[in-house]
Amino acid sequence: MPRFTVIVPAFRVQAYLHACLDSVLSQSFKDFEIVVVDDCSPDACGPIADEYARRDPRVTALHLPRNAGLGPARNAGMERATGDYLIFLDGDDTLLPESLQAIADRIGATGDPDVLMYDYARTYWSGRSVRNVLADRLDERGPASFRLADRPELLHLLMVVWNKAYRRSFVEAEGFTFPPGYYEDTPWTYPVLMSAGSIAVLDAVCVSYRQRRRGNILSTTSEKHFDIFDQYDRVFAFLDARPELDVWRPVLFRRMLDHFCAVHASPDRLPRPSRAAFFRRATASCRRYRTPGAPAPRRARLRHGLLRLGARRTYRALAAARRIGDGLRRGVAALRRAVRGAALRAHYRVQLRLPLRPRDAVFAASGGGAYAGSPAAIEAKARDLVPGLRTTWICDPRHARTVPPATRTLTPGTFAYGSALARSTYLVNDAAFDRRLVKRRGQVLLQTHRGTPLRTVGTDLLDRPAAARDTDFEQLLRDVDRWDFALSANPHSTLVRERAYPSGYTTLEYGSPRNDVYHHAGPAEVARLRETLGVPAGATALLYAPAPRDYRRVQRPALDLEQLIRVLGPQFVILDRAPGSGRTRTATHPRIIDVTGHPSPETLALASDALITDYASLMFDYVNLDRPVVLHLDDIEAYEAARGTYFDITSFPPGVVARSQDELFDIFATDHWRGSRSAQLRAAFRARFCPYDDGNAAERVVRRVFLGETDGLPLPVPPSARRAVLPAQQNTAETRVARG
Repeated sequence: MPRFTVIVPAFRVQAYLHACLDSVLSQSFKDFEIVVVDDCSPDACGPIADEYARRDPRVTALHLPRNAGLGPARNAGMERATGDYLIFLDGDDTLLPESLQAIADRIGATGDPDVLMYDYARTYWSGRSVRNVLADRLDERGPASFRLADRPELLHLLMVVWNKAYRRSFVEAEGFTFPPGYYEDTPWTYPVLMSAGSIAVLDAVCVSYRQRRRGNILSTTSEKHFDIFDQYDRVFAFLDARPELDVWRPVLFRRMLDHFCAVHASPDRLPRPSRAAFFRRATASCRRYRTPGAPAPRRARLRHGLLRLGARRTYRALAAARRIGDGLRRGVAALRRAVRGAALRAHYRVQLRLPLRPRDAVFAASGGGAYAGSPAAIEAKARDLVPGLRTTWICDPRHARTVPPATRTLTPGTFAYGSALARSTYLVNDAAFDRRLVKRRGQVLLQTHRGTPLRTVGTDLLDRPAAARDTDFEQLLRDVDRWDFALSANPHSTLVRERAYPSGYTTLEYGSPRNDVYHHAGPAEVARLRETLGVPAGATALLYAPAPRDYRRVQRPALDLEQLIRVLGPQFVILDRAPGSGRTRTATHPRIIDVTGHPSPETLALASDALITDYASLMFDYVNLDRPVVLHLDDIEAYEAARGTYFDITSFPPGVVARSQDELFDIFATDHWRGSRSAQLRAAFRARFCPYDDGNAAERVVRRVFLGETDGLPLPVPPSARRAVLPAQQNTAETRVARG
């Protein structure tokens, strides 16, 4: 008997059915069966199901003699099911990788509940994926399993069948089946949740809910949407037969009203001539099942009241007034923005006519990001070395907490922001300042860049449209012409950037200030950083930090971290800094720490024992720590074609190279990632790309740019005399030996 039966109804989803079935068959958890129910589909769904059934004995293809709809199709699948748990997956949706393993693990950890609820993400035709906004309802803290009365907020989640796993013996004992018609999930989901003796939750995205542009039921204009009334009749008939569940009547009554209002408000569902009849049916249902007691928001109470009274004209007038009001509010907001913008521009022009402030300096990184990188290292050193210097950091308010107390913060788009850009003598950034910046005579602009370039940059992207996308090269050159100084970490960076960013600035080949911290942080500081990130004492922490892919509009993980952590064993943790802030995580693992939003790559590097990357410039900085680097280059041909690189990283890497995921797993399983060959590659890479990274780069920059010194700058410390910071895991071990 398999652990899961995955039931897939299929009707007119031939374009998506392969992806749906592949997403199940490719799961690492293998103890399942699939029942594909061809609901007499007029397209190729039936032959596709037969093809998969021939290829894999776990797949059963079931063909219905006539089209019956989603509900009866699912019932037919349940009749063939033999698994401990039922999982329903629509033919145009997919399971995310590792979902079945996460579901199985959670079911086992919560004592085989009657129902397990998990999360989903809406996936759009563009590839954009957005997690359910009510994901916080799936918080796993508290009792492992419970009844609905203990967590009634679960009823706020989408009441569909496919975001849950159901214990088959519970479903059969209760006699639950699906009715025909639209909204068939409604008389299934509510009774199931109310009857379940035990419910558990899994706070992980397991289903990719495809948002089709056309063709899905909810965007189909049809009188079949009147089926919603029959479905709620069935829900309340279930309550009539279960007096012990009467406590749920007020909640279900309010949910029913919300549902009616949503269907009536949708412009795509009801034919215009049928809208009045729908409203009358809704009013009749409201009067029949009215059960006060469940609170509703004020605006919803008004709609519900008009629906119960049958006041359709007033309801329509209210809806029209709301639309007009929303439009007016948007118009007023746009007018306010325009007026404020004009005032800011006028203020900036006035400030440009006032004298420069010789002791004022403005710093920024990553387009208004957190206090990090080379600008932060230079700002800290400038406050130490330059008497009377007043520094300001430009950042979004959410990053203000990262800025030292001695440094003022500025929010872009404010009057103080305009004053600072217009009157500060020193401007330091690793990206471009506001495109409206007017560079004044006497102002000094230092461009620090972000590390050493492996990937093609600047005007070299002109013949690489996939990577350049919408880059305004004329604006880029206008920005470059404002630079007085450009920082370079090594001769390679100098040669590349002077060609890619052509102008008359002076290159300062002084090293990378953001790497100074690697030469100054002590073991206690590293241990504190690891503790802050949640790295267990004695664990080996791997930092996974790949580069974004220019040939992909939506970033997808190139490495299966859950499988890697299982290969590595319990002594490892992974710090996951994969690109794409909007990406959707699948099942979480306690030894995978999501650090995507962490503001400081330097902190993450210090806290880790090794780096896994591909084309990210972080590798050039990381070798300063003399810790292992592993490159995962499974798509190097595609990456080279889209973005291009300045040298062949496979012929001169900072560590061992894996061309596939299996190779990477083997490198860690055999310990090659930290062997002598890895150390030799790292040493050669460091000698070529880190000749000036000795912990004094920021001081050289400050003395040259802020103090005007050209002689007597700190000379680079020879590589043999530099001190590498040991990983905290090694420090801890050495401390134990010393104490022993």
